[in-house]
Amino acid sequence: MPATPASRSDHSVFRSLFDAYPDSLLVCDPHGTILLANPSAAALLGYAHDELIGMSVETLVPDSIRHRHAAYREGYGKSPKPRPMGMQMDLVARRKDGSEAMVEIALSPIQGHDTPLVVAAIRDIGAYPRVKQALQRARYSEHLAQLGRLAVDARDPQVVLDQVPTIAAQALQVEAAMVWLVEGDGQTCRLISGVGLVPGEEFGTRVENTPDTAPGFVLSQGGPVVVADYRSEQRFAVPQAYLDAGLVSGLAVLLSDRGRHIGVLAVRSRQAMRFGDDELHFLESLSNLLTTSLQRAQSEEALNHAQRLESVGQLTGGIAHDFNNLLTVIQGNLQVLEELPALAGEAYAQQLVAAAARASKRGAELTGKLLAFSRRQVLQPSAVDVNALLQSLADMLRRTLDQHIRIEVDAPPCPPCLADAGQLESALLNIAINARDAMPGGGILRFHAEPCEALPDGVHGDADAASGAPLVAISITDSGTGMADEVRERAFEPFFTTKEAGRGTGLGLSTVYGFVKQSKGGIAIDSAVGRGTTVTLYIPRVTEPTRGQDASAADHAVAPGLRVLLVEDDADVRAVVETFLDALRCEVTSCSSGEQALLALDTDLGFDLLLTDIALGTGMRGTKLAARAQARLPTLGVLLMSGFSAELLEADRDSPPAWELLRKPYSRIELARAIASVVNA
Repeated sequence: MPATPASRSDHSVFRSLFDAYPDSLLVCDPHGTILLANPSAAALLGYAHDELIGMSVETLVPDSIRHRHAAYREGYGKSPKPRPMGMQMDLVARRKDGSEAMVEIALSPIQGHDTPLVVAAIRDIGAYPRVKQALQRARYSEHLAQLGRLAVDARDPQVVLDQVPTIAAQALQVEAAMVWLVEGDGQTCRLISGVGLVPGEEFGTRVENTPDTAPGFVLSQGGPVVVADYRSEQRFAVPQAYLDAGLVSGLAVLLSDRGRHIGVLAVRSRQAMRFGDDELHFLESLSNLLTTSLQRAQSEEALNHAQRLESVGQLTGGIAHDFNNLLTVIQGNLQVLEELPALAGEAYAQQLVAAAARASKRGAELTGKLLAFSRRQVLQPSAVDVNALLQSLADMLRRTLDQHIRIEVDAPPCPPCLADAGQLESALLNIAINARDAMPGGGILRFHAEPCEALPDGVHGDADAASGAPLVAISITDSGTGMADEVRERAFEPFFTTKEAGRGTGLGLSTVYGFVKQSKGGIAIDSAVGRGTTVTLYIPRVTEPTRGQDASAADHAVAPGLRVLLVEDDADVRAVVETFLDALRCEVTSCSSGEQALLALDTDLGFDLLLTDIALGTGMRGTKLAARAQARLPTLGVLLMSGFSAELLEADRDSPPAWELLRKPYSRIELARAIASVVNA
């Protein structure tokens, strides 16, 4: 029967819907042959539309699971039924170029034809904007942590300089990255390192430090420079080699040493308008890490032993604020993303968010370890399960230490100790690394823990620990070369080391000693040449519930309607904190500076809490703002926050006891607990 005008119209509408549908659609026969494909499918899978027609659907399945897919398809053909998306199945589609995409697939059988057909709707999970942004920020955090580890371990600054362009290019997924340094005469810039360089750019290439050159223009601007499209750039002369290589957009930030511009870190991409705020913040943090590493190298050449400790403090303190602000934004947005109703049923999206959160947490742990290295950390004591900590540390060391070293744990049931868990783990790791170095041919590394009723005589430590308070003794024993008496007596001295030049700073056991003393404990060394070494940490035992240990939800409940004056100069951090406060049902007034906050107080004295960062750019510091605010409103609660531990230590020493301190990065629960501590005091 010929088609009526109405049926032809219906066919046209359905065909238009099929072609316009945002998900990828494939119509297949019982043998898995593709009969129809919409443009979205061609774009996702990397094929031309005509290439997909007549192709077996098995071609789109990775080789490793192709045989299983064929069996599944045959079974489905015998009993076809609709299968919606969101079935918590990890599925992968193979593109034409061999790459793979994580997807979700819905299946719908179509009856009423001579041959039963199946419609497969395919959705690219990685294309979810919020998931892509979370993964991107987590990737940036992971690469910053990678450079942080390198900056701490490498003694030669050229090693760090060589790796920065590679890390920048990998993290930002761009084609080119390079570092330019200003020569001593200030007149020229020299290309120190790079990847994806164009003809005419080689290591050692020099260009004039003038505004008409790419690095010279950045230096003349005194701040970051974004190039949306080199083809229309008029501010400086664009080398023809950039255009010949297909480079379209660029981003460059300054390398600054104590206010002096010493170079430029730049990246380039073949995509137009490739760089936004996230990329800028990442590159600036990378720049801070690099310049801090260069500062350390210069300082170690020029300063004596007493000045070295200060240079290490500059290394950690110089990056902690920016790094922790970045982590606050990443962790805060991940927490918000995790709780979005739209993703509540997306198992794979939740898995991606959890992976990103773990990477962000590793970045925060790295910052903490750097601060512990300089003894500028703010300790957060809590009840620590010693047995679990030693087992976890041993498992990690088995994967990383020489296989010729056997690791044993002798930790019978032991009461919890009161310490900062992260810093205690760092101290034990420090001692374990020293033990490894003392056993170049292999040996035994043994961990032991037991209760101890009092600090033994002759142990180095805090005077309060000698009062007879119960302790937990944690010992690390190696079968290495041991120490001579004169070495053992000087083991805790800062900068004292028996390692060859470039292998040790002499800060290891000194840092452990500082942590133990801060924790009101003690440390002892038992060693002799040829008999190995035992280092024992004496950490106070938990004798009463610690704050937060038995905390219920009511302990950190925030009364709805609490009026909060929020002061934070970083817009991204401010947005995260606003989201947290909104979730706590607070009434929030946000300011970007102390001066703006005082104006808000002039017009409204009904605030219950001042929540302010300590460092507020070039304006008034948060501590000064808090003092002036409380002078105007004596009942105002004060909660200070900072990602710079030295600031928190200073505020802890000089501020009134009623002011609470909150270390970045923090979670919404930690913020709620801190607010409750202030307003319920």
